[in-house]
Amino acid sequence: MKQAGFFDVEERLARLSGLGDQLEAFSRTVDFEVFRPELEKALAYSDGSKGGRPPFDPVLMFKILVIQTLNNLSDERTEYLINDRLSFMRFLGLGLSDRVPDAKTVWLFRERLTQSGAIERLFDRFDTTLRNAGYLPMSGQILDATLVAAPKQRNTNAEKADLRAGRIPEDWQDKPAKLSHKDRHARWTLKFTKAKRQDDGTIPATDLAIPFFGYKSHISIDRKYRFIRKWKTTDAAASDGARLREGLLDKANTASSVWADTAYRSKANEDFMEKQGFVSKVHRKKPQLKPIPRHIQKSNAGKSVIRSRVEHVFADQKSQMGLFIRTVGITRATIRIGLANIVYNMRRLIFLERISANA
Repeated sequence: MKQAGFFDVEERLARLSGLGDQLEAFSRTVDFEVFRPELEKALAYSDGSKGGRPPFDPVLMFKILVIQTLNNLSDERTEYLINDRLSFMRFLGLGLSDRVPDAKTVWLFRERLTQSGAIERLFDRFDTTLRNAGYLPMSGQILDATLVAAPKQRNTNAEKADLRAGRIPEDWQDKPAKLSHKDRHARWTLKFTKAKRQDDGTIPATDLAIPFFGYKSHISIDRKYRFIRKWKTTDAAASDGARLREGLLDKANTASSVWADTAYRSKANEDFMEKQGFVSKVHRKKPQLKPIPRHIQKSNAGKSVIRSRVEHVFADQKSQMGLFIRTVGITRATIRIGLANIVYNMRRLIFLERISANA
């Protein structure tokens, strides 16, 4: 077997390009340097006068988080695959002889971003880039939420009661190691799904209620380009509708219409939208103990054609990125979901730019 040379590596990279390297599309379309000011502000590294190994470039480290998010990787698996895959090395600008950040370094970088609350600013920075490129929020907006699973906690009923009341269970207070592994912010809720058709062809009259533990991702996308424009992370048991009044509506959208499902229909929300100058296209609820009137049914069906577009966002994040919360606490869950939202917008930009180039 001959020893691999420079031109052999170049030939392999060219072959990867021909096969459709997704990361190459990211490098070609996304200017990652726009994130540098926010990254440097969040990290606040010293000037190196005290010595020690210099830190890795913050943009390189952020691109590692993008790789993680795209492929649903743990820190350990990320370290291994960066060393193993030429496509990862090329995306990061690393050569075969360059030093690769280890799993601990990746964890520390993400933790510094988490503690500084930088993810919202990084999201806003990329959203500004989208707007400057001509992708203004247009044609109204669509709101929805999805459950994001987290590792289940094995707590007693007394411990669950303490957590719901905002207290730390007494048995955990003198056990810092145990406390650090307990997620005190994730919550149980019921996930309702349509009952499946039985073997005899009948469909049960009631939907299925499945226990679910974790968090909830709330988003607002613009109808025109379907970029995520506003977002919020809560525990899984939080109400969808109440979040509408907590910064999920984008006043910069060129149209005033707001689409959402019946979970967002309430007098408080309708009054809020009217006061803020929005036009409600929220689904109307079925009257209690009465059949839904045909005109409302027809109106809801028309709204569903538009509202359903937001489901594609969650499908992309869960099927393509495998969105899952590996960490403990809502602060870390927020950066995980925030990264998924940024990466979704990057993927959406790549798609729209490709469509534009082929038109």
